[in-house]
Amino acid sequence: MFEQQIPQQAQELAMAMANASNFRGFFNLDKKGFMPGAPGHETKHEMIFRQEPRTVKKIGCGISLPAEVREEIALMLDDHQCALTVALHQYNKHHWLTEGAEAFISLHELLNEHRVKTFEHIDKIGERVARLGCVPTAHPVAQHELSYIKHEVEGRYTIRDFIRNDLEHELKLQQMMRKTIKRAHDLGDWGTVQVLEEVLLDREDFGYHLYSILEDDTLTRGMLHLYDGRADMAGDRPMPPSSKLQ
Repeated sequence: MFEQQIPQQAQELAMAMANASNFRGFFNLDKKGFMPGAPGHETKHEMIFRQEPRTVKKIGCGISLPAEVREEIALMLDDHQCALTVALHQYNKHHWLTEGAEAFISLHELLNEHRVKTFEHIDKIGERVARLGCVPTAHPVAQHELSYIKHEVEGRYTIRDFIRNDLEHELKLQQMMRKTIKRAHDLGDWGTVQVLEEVLLDREDFGYHLYSILEDDTLTRGMLHLYDGRADMAGDRPMPPSSKLQ
C-alpha cells in the first residue's frame, strides 16, 4: 500500500498534463448574432432591441481598429470569459467542499483567492469585449456551451480529484490565451495583448499553485519512509496516460 502512494501522486500530475497536451481547443468564431435554439437567444420580448449578441458595432466604438479585427478578437475574448466563468463555478464548488488536514484552512483560502481573481479576470476581459464594440455572452447556459473547458460532473470527490481537474482547466486556459495574444499581436491590437498578458501571468501562477499541491512531497506523509524503505524519495514520474479526465 505504501509503495503505491508516491507513484499515484505522479500519475495524477501526469493525467492533468496529458489531458492538456491532448487538448484541441478552438474558438467559436462562426457563432455570432442570434442563433436559433441557443440558450438566451429568444427574440420575442418587449425590450427595445439595439444589437445582436456576439456582434460588433461597425462604427462608433472609439477604438481605431477595423471592424473585422475587432470582431475576431472580441469573439476570442468572449470565449475566454465564458471559459473563465466555468472555471469560477468549479472553483466555487471546490472551495465549498474543502476538507481534511491540509485542505480545510490553507487550501480553502487558496481556492478563495483563485475564485476572487478569476472574477476579476472575467470582468477585465468582458470589459475589453465591450470596448471592442461587441456584446459579450452573459446567459449561463450559453456560456458553458461556448466555453472550451467544461465543468466536472456533479457530486463530491476527493480533494486531489478536485485540484487535478482545476489544474487541467488552468493549463487549457493558458494555451488558449497564448493563441489570442499571438493573434492580437499579429493584428496590432496592443490593448488586448496587454489585458491578456496580465491575465495569463495570473493563470500561470494558479497552475503553479495547483501543480505544487499535487506534488509528491507532503508534511502529512509523516513517518511513512520508515515503513516503505524509500527514504522519502519521489522516484520517477511516468508521463503520460492517454485517458481523458473530463
